[in-house]
Amino acid sequence: MGYRESASWIVAVAGVLLLSGCGGLVTATFPEIAPPASPPPVATQSGSITVSPQYAALGAGGSVPFRASGASNAAVQWLVNGVVGGNATVGMVEASGNFVAPAALSGSMNVVVTAELTSSPQSNFATAVVSLIANGTVTATANPQVASYGIYLPGPGNVYIEFGPATTYGLPTWVQATPSANGGQVTIQVAGMRANTAYHMRARVTMANGATFTDSDHTFATGTPPTGAAVQVTTTPGGVPQPGIELFDTLVPHESTQGFATDLQGNVIWTYSYSGPTVDLVQPLKLLPNGHFLVLISYASSVLQKGGQIPSGTLDEIREVDLAGNTIRSLTEAQVASALRAKGYSLRVGSFHHDMLALPNGHLLLLCSEYRDFTGLVGYPGTTSVLGDLLVDVDQNFNPDWVWSSFDYLDVNRHPMLFPDWTHSNALLYSATDHNILLSVRHQNWILKIDFQDGTGSGKVLWRLGEGGDFQLQGGIDPTDWFYAQHGPSFFGASTSGVFQLGIMDDGDDRQFPPGVLCGVGGAAPCLYTTAPMLQVDEAARTATLVGHYVPPVSMYSFFGGSVDLLGNGDVEIDFAAPKGGSVVQEVKGSGMQWQVVWQAVTPFSNQYRALRMPSLYPGVQW
Repeated sequence: MGYRESASWIVAVAGVLLLSGCGGLVTATFPEIAPPASPPPVATQSGSITVSPQYAALGAGGSVPFRASGASNAAVQWLVNGVVGGNATVGMVEASGNFVAPAALSGSMNVVVTAELTSSPQSNFATAVVSLIANGTVTATANPQVASYGIYLPGPGNVYIEFGPATTYGLPTWVQATPSANGGQVTIQVAGMRANTAYHMRARVTMANGATFTDSDHTFATGTPPTGAAVQVTTTPGGVPQPGIELFDTLVPHESTQGFATDLQGNVIWTYSYSGPTVDLVQPLKLLPNGHFLVLISYASSVLQKGGQIPSGTLDEIREVDLAGNTIRSLTEAQVASALRAKGYSLRVGSFHHDMLALPNGHLLLLCSEYRDFTGLVGYPGTTSVLGDLLVDVDQNFNPDWVWSSFDYLDVNRHPMLFPDWTHSNALLYSATDHNILLSVRHQNWILKIDFQDGTGSGKVLWRLGEGGDFQLQGGIDPTDWFYAQHGPSFFGASTSGVFQLGIMDDGDDRQFPPGVLCGVGGAAPCLYTTAPMLQVDEAARTATLVGHYVPPVSMYSFFGGSVDLLGNGDVEIDFAAPKGGSVVQEVKGSGMQWQVVWQAVTPFSNQYRALRMPSLYPGVQW
């Protein structure tokens, strides 16, 4: 016997979301519709009759023609939820099989449309299921450029939102599934819109049974974001940049919107704002697989070494935030220090700084500063407080389960620059092919490989890449073409161990030259210049081959910051963070020593710690 009763599950309840911010847990209430209490109906058939289509999804007033087959010339009657012909609440079905949804829907529900032989209705019938989907709702969020779009599905399915300044839409969000196998409310934050602009948006639905539905058009007017850095963009005539958006991380000056994204024309389409003293800096922010951003907000690690002060209320925190800027969860340096003490570690932990990694196993790898005192160091009489680095792996509950200290593995008497700010590490890379970690140690002019093994490794330094390290430089001038005071390395390709390639921002602060070469005189190279080398690293042979080297035609010496990334189209993007006049981000095309600028973004009088070309604001979605 088939399912022939009404199936409607719309129950309004109140939900509570816990948000953790710098002040601890706060609560936010929001309306939610509970998932259906029982699974949605399925199409059935008994006897000779079949109905097509078996599944449909409609909004208010929508219609779909059903067709009954196998009845020959026998009389067939149509029912909706067991009511012959249906009614205004569940929808009407005509004698021809044409079904018309109710003119108005107070909520989403499933109805069963039945075709049965009047002569033998209990043994000759077939059913179809219609998902009646109420219009979605669009509401504003705390972010003036982000809307919240909610729609309820009466069965399992997937939803994405398409949006744009006209009803041609053009930009999709990512796809989100219903919260249970019985359906439920799907809410998607719509981001990527320009300021002070009217946008159109609508939900596109695919039910698990194959039925599709397009919601009615909704409009949303964006507001004015907090003031941020101005971006000036140029595209070289004939140049085709890698599609997507640009994510910026302003380090200097302090702004409440140090994290922001633009389209490739330079229009700001997303910002992240926070409150804190002017010593607070975003360094950096990264998109997570769940669609949130991981944001590190803290002061510069060397502030205290330089005699600076840390004001009351300073943030030293890593936050997971959604696109609207809501803090989903957070971790403070004080919490980490307390957890380490509870595990028996006696460490003088300073701030979070420069980088963090979300690992594939759900853990976070944190980069913290650490202080240790030394007496009688060569050239430093008395007691010297030395600033090093600490790596801490924390699990999903923020419990530390692996700790690494630079003091345990490096020689404190090796200090090429700015001692006693000894190591000043600034970037972490996870090697997916061997589960180890690369650490960029700026004040050692080295990139280290550390035996990590997803938190079970020994911590041993497997090798040191850079001048005075474990590799022979090939294809370049040693020591000049090594990297110095480097920032922002990244893997160039899928291989991350064995033989692989790295792109590196070579700031060049303490660059060395061959014996007898006097930089800056007699036509020799300048003493201070910044480049972007690309090295092929062979771990077994211990060679580092200079396979590409971008030297900008106009000097853009950047004494700190920056990043280098390989783009999907084979171009390379380079962030010169701190040349005179503000940051310059370039997308360049070429190979070896021959490069051409395709696209450029300048932020006058502000320095971008990192810049990153992203496909969109949503994981797995290309704009």
